[in-house]
Amino acid sequence: MKLNKVLFGMMFTASAVSALAVAKAPVIDVNANSIDSSALTEQLTTLSRKLDSRNKAQVNIQRQLDLLQTEVNELRGATELHTHQLSQVLERQRELYQEIDRRVNEVLESTSKAASVTTNPMATISTAENATSYSDNLTENETYDRALNLVLKDKRYKQAIIEFNAFNKSFPNSSYAPNAHYWLGQLLFNQGELVKANTAFLIVVNKYKDSTKRPDALLKLAMVAQKQNDVKKAITSYQKLLKEYPNSTAAKLAKPRLASLTN
Repeated sequence: MKLNKVLFGMMFTASAVSALAVAKAPVIDVNANSIDSSALTEQLTTLSRKLDSRNKAQVNIQRQLDLLQTEVNELRGATELHTHQLSQVLERQRELYQEIDRRVNEVLESTSKAASVTTNPMATISTAENATSYSDNLTENETYDRALNLVLKDKRYKQAIIEFNAFNKSFPNSSYAPNAHYWLGQLLFNQGELVKANTAFLIVVNKYKDSTKRPDALLKLAMVAQKQNDVKKAITSYQKLLKEYPNSTAAKLAKPRLASLTN
């Protein structure tokens, strides 16, 4: 009987302990955990989608930058090519002008000796006044072209002297000034007015040191001195030309003339 009571007491105690354990065990909300996991998954999906969009945007931007860089390189290449071609055109134009000047000078020198012009003094004065008045009403380019055409086309050399004098007075700072003074000196030289020609050539040599006409002006200064029988001055001018412009056309013309004075 006692044994049964003991067993029953042990069973009751065990039941009580089990009940207490069950009462104190934590309650797990399965549904709540499911909701948190779903929200986290959605956030991760959204973040992943944003990252993909940003990566695609960066790829597009990089592609556009590469395209723009390619276009810039192409434009730079085209610009360099056009600049080079323009430089070649300008250089060729300068060479043509120099060749024209050289040939015209040769014609002037060969024809000045045989030229004989008879004019009425009063008519010359009237023409000079009209020419000066007419030139004053023209632009710089028109005035220079008019004077040049009197030499190249009309072969009116005395009238051209008047026109170049008028041009030099009206446009002293013109880009054509060194050429205009040189042409004036050449025309005066051909007319035998050596002192005035020397003055015109000196202006080119002393005032326009970067002009392409300077070596030709040096040559003509030496030729003026030679015609004036100033051998020392002629030799000095020829030597200066050869020293400063050894590869110029004027230097090639100066060498035999200098040799004739020094030998």
